[in-house]
Amino acid sequence: MSLNSSHTLTASSQDLVKNGSSGRAPWEDARTVLKPSTPTRKPKPPKPENAITIAVSSRVLFNMEKEQQIFEQQGMEEYIKYQVAHETEPFSPGPAFSFVKALEAVNTQLRELYPESEELFDVVLITNNHAYVGLRLISTINHHQLFIERFCMTGGNSPIGYLKAYHTNLYLSADPFKVREALEEGIAAATMFTPEKMTEVSETQLRVAFDGDAVLFSDESEQIYKAHGLDKFFEHEKAHENKPLDHGPLKGFLEVLGKLQKKFYAKGQRMECPIRTYLVTARSAASSGARALKTLRSWGLEIDEALFLAGAPKGPMLEKIRPHIFFDDQMFHVEGAAEMGTVACHVPYGIAQRVVRKGGKDKESSPAVK
Repeated sequence: MSLNSSHTLTASSQDLVKNGSSGRAPWEDARTVLKPSTPTRKPKPPKPENAITIAVSSRVLFNMEKEQQIFEQQGMEEYIKYQVAHETEPFSPGPAFSFVKALEAVNTQLRELYPESEELFDVVLITNNHAYVGLRLISTINHHQLFIERFCMTGGNSPIGYLKAYHTNLYLSADPFKVREALEEGIAAATMFTPEKMTEVSETQLRVAFDGDAVLFSDESEQIYKAHGLDKFFEHEKAHENKPLDHGPLKGFLEVLGKLQKKFYAKGQRMECPIRTYLVTARSAASSGARALKTLRSWGLEIDEALFLAGAPKGPMLEKIRPHIFFDDQMFHVEGAAEMGTVACHVPYGIAQRVVRKGGKDKESSPAVK
């Protein structure tokens, strides 16, 4: 199978010639046929300081494979011309689309229960696209009836510096370098991949699945396993069973999900809660599971379902769960999940990102998939 985080499909040069031959700038031609598509009666977005902010790149929210190939092969100017010439054509959904729709479904229920509260998900479109492309993105968002009011288009510059200003709780991108940059800034981030076919997911319940070590937790235990093997890992976990693990890069995102869950619990809706969380870990329950669960308890966090797979493949279990998104620090788990139709994200954090080469030095491994 092939996983795709930097989408590439063949572009039509005929389209580029045909739409750029009027003698005027292509965006002038496009502007004359663009029809307003802004829906009315949208709810007011929450203030950033009160919201749970999810920043998504345009390439994970929408399918931009053809446009990305034009950019890579023909450069920025041809990319802008193509985008503007096609700006009345909406993009099709990308891998993050169902996740964003599920966030909106949760917001709808929160507004019904807490009309005055601003503790809501707020999706921000973060992209290094040129502002000329913004019209096509806005038109696409309105076409799909998404509630996204905040945009950040940086015209080729890295958008990472804006994430803190937006109080970002999670950043999803197709660019592994930007994801690493965000993690270095202390922002929860992951590289999202597009499976060849995506499993249908719930439209009414947000389901989020996490790996444990180097995702929710630190990579402390992973380091023991890599350095000393499985037996020493089990000994270490047994000896430290009552010592909580340090936090990993996605702990904060689980925290905000739990905070919103408690708002539903307070209204007697624990069993009908539209948010459900899963721990899907290669740990085994008897030998190393207790420390993971005790760590979550020490943090005051609940997880709805915990699956200890003892090294078994995660893909089949994720196929049953049907999460909107799954986070893991190891690419072979990401690939295995994607093979079964799960939208999986790579968290490039911890000891698993380093590989030993025969020549001697450790080298940081790339999350890019061939």
